[in-house]
Amino acid sequence: MSASTTAETEIANWLADHETDMIALLEALVNTDSGSYHKEGVDAAGTLIKEFLETRGIACDTIPIECHGDALRATVSGASSGGNRPIVLMGHRDTVFPRGEPDRRPFTIRDGRAYGPGVADMKAGLVMNAFVLAAFTELGGAPAPLVGLFTGDEEIGSPSSAPVIARETTNARAVFNSEPGRISGNVVTGRKGGIFFRCTIKGKAAHSGANFADGVSAIGELAHKISAWHDITDLDRGITVNVGLISGGQSVNTVAPEATCDIDTRFIRLADRDWLVAAITEIADRSFVTGTTAKMEIMGEFKPLEQSPASADMFDLYTQAGRDSGLAIEGEFSGGCADSGIAASVGTPTICGVGPVGAHVHSPDEYMELASFVPRAQTLARTILRMHEAG
Repeated sequence: MSASTTAETEIANWLADHETDMIALLEALVNTDSGSYHKEGVDAAGTLIKEFLETRGIACDTIPIECHGDALRATVSGASSGGNRPIVLMGHRDTVFPRGEPDRRPFTIRDGRAYGPGVADMKAGLVMNAFVLAAFTELGGAPAPLVGLFTGDEEIGSPSSAPVIARETTNARAVFNSEPGRISGNVVTGRKGGIFFRCTIKGKAAHSGANFADGVSAIGELAHKISAWHDITDLDRGITVNVGLISGGQSVNTVAPEATCDIDTRFIRLADRDWLVAAITEIADRSFVTGTTAKMEIMGEFKPLEQSPASADMFDLYTQAGRDSGLAIEGEFSGGCADSGIAASVGTPTICGVGPVGAHVHSPDEYMELASFVPRAQTLARTILRMHEAG
């Protein structure tokens, strides 16, 4: 048996032997309230991960973030032959759920599936990353430097973590983002990017019966803008624009002095990003109703995940490692956004959706397939070993 085969067997066995411990940490994380805007809860989830890693001799640094959850950076040293460029295992600790959700429906297991808020998206992936780091540490170190990056605001567009992710992934050898594996068992090799805008329109209030002509309707202006924004959609290019939230007005008998909307835009190619921003902004700046003004803000942004040739090569290694872990894995495209796009945009080979398999994320029915926990972790560990062999 070759040294590389021995190393794969040892780490695969170690991970299989720690499945119960993986589930225990997952339960603790799921039962920790960590909605994106609940900084204390997101940081509490980080503390659980940090304590787990530090008790196993893994160095952890906390990167303070004022408005959202802190970022946690864990490092495992690599062999001298592995070079200095790290392999980054990435994930986010925040969830989309309101405060108190873990109390209302705590972690449970039914019919081989784990349920609870954030169980798939993506606390199972965080646990998997932590145990892969622990496995390499306890078995004598990694073949190349490893960085575990655990952030706290992905579900709202990573407004604070994006610069941290860009810094940590620039010049990295590879990035594995452990978002949930697809229900098919596949991983994500391409994702849309997204930009989220808020437009606030000012008009002039007037009594809608007695002084209608004195008013300037912000809602009327918004109606024109919505129609124009939606016309930007180009399905052939993979560009969509959706005004998903609107509010405004003062009373039913008042010409509306103010109106606000939130706009979701998606695009496949990074090259389309600036064109899309310009098109959205031009409509915001244009007055359809004389006397109105508008203010446009970008509330959050994700870069698209575009598969580079280097990412395709890494994907081939990953799928072979999956076969040797008992998994048949293919690549899928997703219209959803993730932090993996940040890593890809700085030129680093990136694969997303390598976490344990799950479904119905962002809903009360969210679940994670427990049987996928160990094989997905083994696949990731095997890929790391084989990347070293491939040079």
